[in-house]
Amino acid sequence: MTQSQSLNGVAPGLDNVVAAETRLSRPDGQKGELIIAGYAVEELAGRATFEEVVYLLWQGVRPTSTQLNTFRAELAALRNVPAAALDLLAAAAREERLTMDALRMAAGAVDLGLPATNEPLATARPILARLPTLVAAYWRMKQGQEPVAPNPALSHAANYLYMLTGAEPDAAQVRGLETYLNTVVDHGLNASTFAARVIIATETDLVSAVVGAIGALKGPRHGGAPGPALDMVFDIGEAERAEPYLRAKLERKELLMGFGHRVYKVRDPRAEVLAQAAEKMYRASGDMALYELAKHVEKTAVALLAEYKPGRNLQTNVEFYTALLLHGLELDTELFTPTFAISRAAGWIAHCFEQQAAGRIIRPESKYVGEVGLKWGEVAQV
Repeated sequence: MTQSQSLNGVAPGLDNVVAAETRLSRPDGQKGELIIAGYAVEELAGRATFEEVVYLLWQGVRPTSTQLNTFRAELAALRNVPAAALDLLAAAAREERLTMDALRMAAGAVDLGLPATNEPLATARPILARLPTLVAAYWRMKQGQEPVAPNPALSHAANYLYMLTGAEPDAAQVRGLETYLNTVVDHGLNASTFAARVIIATETDLVSAVVGAIGALKGPRHGGAPGPALDMVFDIGEAERAEPYLRAKLERKELLMGFGHRVYKVRDPRAEVLAQAAEKMYRASGDMALYELAKHVEKTAVALLAEYKPGRNLQTNVEFYTALLLHGLELDTELFTPTFAISRAAGWIAHCFEQQAAGRIIRPESKYVGEVGLKWGEVAQV
């Protein structure tokens, strides 16, 4: 029995409780590994297209060229969102709501106008296809700009960047974003994925499960930390300032954002994949100064963490290079978590398929710690 389970037989946060079997992904915190549908993340992320990875998760096999082309075309044809969803986004923009709030509101409308069906993929495809359109449309509305209509000739990743800016991205930008989407598409039974499985296990609809997962991801303890990791690099500004800046934060007992992870006790394998992707993208743009500064900050931070927190082995996590990569794509920090969501939605949906196949509701027990034997008497007159 683990330490967390030894507390009166209760496992707070369900630590170390195995609640499902999955073929989708296996994070190994001790080895620093992430397997996605049989492939090491290092093998998959920088080579596959996002559509290939989604097909692999949903169907369990890598698509043939014909299957991939058909799947791409199906997704591309479903990108336009209902007018009612755009009206809702416009109302949210007038109130200057955060993008994740707007995504949570509008995601529930993605199936408007679609024929009723019991075929899971017929609902899954429009969810995945339309979430990027919602994010991009809302972001432009917040900037006082008109939404850009989806371009069916572009890939899922390229079209997202196109809808944000109105300009077709170059190949290096598309590869950078695609690598990111592939890297974060699934990661075990994390909070949002578990939320999706709990919801779909009640035999409700897939849209409800995805909306619930978005709500879980919106919480700052799950999906909201990449921005501060980059802010720290900007605050440092120059390589020679890294050590005194970071040392001062550690002396004040402050966290170094982008370092340490609940699962990984060694370097997060996703950090390595995204570091390489960021380097390629920044090198292609001819602007390596920020990348080199980030590498120096990372090296300094890891060394100081070993000094101040010996034995903890606090290493770089996915947030650090996520921030650098998405900044290189000229995404505002407010878009970091929504961009995460448009990838992870593919994983949520795949987990929902698994949970539907299992056919079992998720209902853990709780331990009652309240009073007993109370009597319902007269209300005290005050």
